[in-house]
Amino acid sequence: MATSIIGRSKIARVRNRNRNGNNDCGFSLLEVVISMAILTVGLVSLLGVFGLAMASTQTSQQDMIAKQLANEAMESLVTARNTSQLGWDDIQNVGATNCPNSGATSCGIFLSGSQPIYKQGTDGIFGTTDDAAAGEEILEEPGSDGKYGDTDDVFVPLTGYHRTILISALTDGSGNPISSLRAVNITVQYSTSQTKLPKSYVLSSYISQYQ
Repeated sequence: MATSIIGRSKIARVRNRNRNGNNDCGFSLLEVVISMAILTVGLVSLLGVFGLAMASTQTSQQDMIAKQLANEAMESLVTARNTSQLGWDDIQNVGATNCPNSGATSCGIFLSGSQPIYKQGTDGIFGTTDDAAAGEEILEEPGSDGKYGDTDDVFVPLTGYHRTILISALTDGSGNPISSLRAVNITVQYSTSQTKLPKSYVLSSYISQYQ
């Protein structure tokens, strides 16, 4: 009988605590609202990442074209040096005054500043004065059959691209000029439909007087 009374009294105390709110269970409305806000922020951030990934995929072809335009200019310059087509004084921007090999007051054949993408001129070198006469460079892509030289090939003009070739002298740790080594910076600037500001691809390298 005593055991039964004790059990009933415990049950009554538990019920009283529940009524008084001292041992509530579940979530309050405020907790639910905060959880939904955190979840919304996370989902919005995730959607932004997906959008950025899609934009990068859509501009990947233009990024690759810019990289190739920079590489072709650098390869053209190195090839001309290796075949002795250019003298060391020539491998500078137009109007350079450091011409020790030729003794001229001015040397250099590479145009300064941003230039349209022209085909290589009669000298076979990109970025020189005779390129404009050769006309704008056009990218040829294979058509639906995946083969070049067919009637379904696609020709993409490179009107939206500009290239800058900057060749500058180098100095050693003491500030003395290094006559046999120069820095080459090739910048290709282009616009895409996904970005408001132009994008740039920069190729930085060095060229030595010796092969």
